[in-house]
Amino acid sequence: MTYITDALFVEVDSSYFLNYSDPSYNYSLENFELACDRAGEMAAFLSVFQPVVYSLMFLLGVTGNGLLLAVLLRRRSRLRITEVYLFHLALADLLLLFTFPFSMTEHAFGWLFGRFLCVALRFLCSLNFFCGALLLGCISVERYLAVVHAVRSLQGRRPLSAHLSCAAVWLVSALVSAPVCPLLSVDEVRGPDGASRWACRLHDGIKSSNWVLARRVLEHTLGFLLPLAVMSYCYAAVVVALCRSRHRSLEKRGAVRLALLITAAFCLCWLPYNIVALLDTLLMAKEVAPDNCEDLTRANKALAVTQSMGYAHCCLIPLLYAFQGVHFRRELRLLSCFWARGSGRASSSLHSTTRTSWSEGVTTSTKTM
Repeated sequence: MTYITDALFVEVDSSYFLNYSDPSYNYSLENFELACDRAGEMAAFLSVFQPVVYSLMFLLGVTGNGLLLAVLLRRRSRLRITEVYLFHLALADLLLLFTFPFSMTEHAFGWLFGRFLCVALRFLCSLNFFCGALLLGCISVERYLAVVHAVRSLQGRRPLSAHLSCAAVWLVSALVSAPVCPLLSVDEVRGPDGASRWACRLHDGIKSSNWVLARRVLEHTLGFLLPLAVMSYCYAAVVVALCRSRHRSLEKRGAVRLALLITAAFCLCWLPYNIVALLDTLLMAKEVAPDNCEDLTRANKALAVTQSMGYAHCCLIPLLYAFQGVHFRRELRLLSCFWARGSGRASSSLHSTTRTSWSEGVTTSTKTM
């Protein structure tokens, strides 16, 4: 009997080489004629590709989302609706990024952190994958309500309602991710070089097989197609409403540009992975059959590369929201002044205080005497 880990057929003892940042998927494919042992080639590819790409994303993502959270925490008493969603999005992205060092360590040395962290980190990775996608959909709905139905939805658009919506998103993401927890274990496995290491992976059996396929379906629908459909509709309506408006200010043109950039960024990040993963899902379900071992290896490499492209949204999308205008940079300068001089001297040295919703492109200023 052979086993599969994200589409590459290997002996089960070699499965730890193929654990991307998602859980190891090793389920049986009975009556399948093709069995490849390409774990060594895949391990060599990942040993070069993953540390470079994941380290770069980790540094950029932690820096960008960390600054975003710092600015939002400084404004916590006067956050707008969109900024509440941005806060939760940055938090979800940071939590996802913090799983990267563990994944890189696993590929280099095997799993060294015990079963508790095995379960916790795999759950956290899945949780924040779904949470990030759903929060982007929530932000598009909020922008739609603010621009297209501003008067009718004004009473319901309060920070508390945004926090409750975010809590619901976290809960749904947790419920979707929880089934993987009892299926994970830490086992001693043998690699292509004959050395024994520990691997965090799924148990063998039909339950693991069913979960693999179910999670892929959830990735395609709840994690991509549903948020993309919501974002496309909402931002299309926002663009139409702003184009029909008589007052085409710089802020409105900026809002249109930002809406298009957000949708394009989400597609560019996750569409390649979903195409490759869909083909891999068909392979898992035995709907298609690979021609040879080389095709399997290329497919598995494509899965790793496109998955990394998807995770790049942790760096890209928050930057599109936060760094797209001068308002965030002004807040960042105030924050750096606060850190450099201390809260007392920083506040006394400022001649004016800017009250701005830089995530919405609206600015109002009040002078202090």
